[in-house]
Amino acid sequence: MIIRTLTDVSSDDLYAAFSSAFTDYDIQFSRNQLQALLKRRGFNPGLSLAAFEDERIVSFCFNGTGTFEGIPTAYDTGTGTLKEYRGKGIAAGIFRQSLPLLRDAGIRQYLLEVMLHNTSAINLYRKAGFKVSRELKYYIQESHMVSVTRPLSASGCQVHRIALNAALASAGFNDFQQSWQNSPEALMRNPSDFVAFGAFIDGLQVGYCIIEPESGDIPGIAVDRNYKRKGIGSSLLAEVLKSNRGEKIRIINTDTKCQSISLFLESVNIPLSGLQYEMKMII
Repeated sequence: MIIRTLTDVSSDDLYAAFSSAFTDYDIQFSRNQLQALLKRRGFNPGLSLAAFEDERIVSFCFNGTGTFEGIPTAYDTGTGTLKEYRGKGIAAGIFRQSLPLLRDAGIRQYLLEVMLHNTSAINLYRKAGFKVSRELKYYIQESHMVSVTRPLSASGCQVHRIALNAALASAGFNDFQQSWQNSPEALMRNPSDFVAFGAFIDGLQVGYCIIEPESGDIPGIAVDRNYKRKGIGSSLLAEVLKSNRGEKIRIINTDTKCQSISLFLESVNIPLSGLQYEMKMII
């Protein structure tokens, strides 16, 4: 068994490894979905490592690279091990070997997210030097179960398509910092995957919402704090639902300290599905 970078490894081999490592997980990705995920998260094959046995990937760590909070950062885009190779410390070895590679490339921190119920992984990350930076929520609902209408209180609000970069320029509406995969840097890696809408009152933009129609993922929805509780968020969501081609709606990684987004999502019947930690380590 050897450990080396994923430079020159084909997309077919990456998909085979990913799908085999996560075959016993609830969420499965198609080949196209995995490619979109890797691109959005900044996958860097030259700074990602895998363990190979007879040229077959048996364990891997897909690293994304970019900036986070103004710091050159590596992000755990996906770490997995084939079932028959688990419990042998292979993934831990891959991670240790990746650190000097990342440092030499100018990376200064490592960022990841982990489910709160995955206590064994959390303990391993803590021992490795990671610290919890915040707690995040994620919400998932069948599209047809979302209960949203355009309320009368928002009758003066006009919602229409806007350019993605125009929506991202409205980040001042956000009540919390977007996570790695929802950041402007991530979305602009493949802007054609997203559709953005703006809410306007008397020509003034007062909110925005962005959706990835193929997956139903909503990486951003926000309303100017001076216009909250006027039905603008509901108006945006009602319009966004028309563009969704997925079976579900997903709002991933909202900050648990932001009560306004939690109350809004619960009010439209998008229930809390789980919690995870965002963790960082200086490298």
